[in-house]
Amino acid sequence: MRGDAPRGEEYDRRFEELAARGVDMHGEADLIDSYEPASVLDAGCGTGRVAIELHRRGRTVTGVDLDPRMLEVARRKAPGISWVEGDLADRTLALDGQFDTVVMAGNVLIFVAPGTEGVVVANMARMLAPGGRLIAGYSLRPDGLSVAVLDELAGAVGLSLESRWSTWDRQPFEPASSYAVSVHRLG
Repeated sequence: MRGDAPRGEEYDRRFEELAARGVDMHGEADLIDSYEPASVLDAGCGTGRVAIELHRRGRTVTGVDLDPRMLEVARRKAPGISWVEGDLADRTLALDGQFDTVVMAGNVLIFVAPGTEGVVVANMARMLAPGGRLIAGYSLRPDGLSVAVLDELAGAVGLSLESRWSTWDRQPFEPASSYAVSVHRLG
């Protein structure tokens, strides 16, 4: 993660406060779980909020993140999950097996180093089992990664757009949407 954004326990605290106010913190897990994947790679997992919920629901989950402070919190909260420190843009990133679903929630694609988005999408596609899905949700900014560019990057590595929404709870995507959740499928 770039910048001076909160990390580790400070990052996690924000979600705990939202949950305490009654905000549903599992929209991402609900969407992912609806596809009934046996295995999920939470790419850019942070402190593990999504991965831990999917694991609780019976999914086999691996989390990968570049930030050791985030992973330290994730490991403490869920020591039974495989947590891997790694760079999503590293072409040599290797994980055990392939996954039914790779999820990049929490704006992962806007936090990777500028210019590496294509490498990240290619690496995540490489992690997918045949017929697997890459699910990415991120804020749309005028100077940021557009959905058209994401679709091009995905298409270049054999992924095709299956669905797109403006929220994790499947609100319709409109040209003026400020957020996109894109589901691309391999094969």
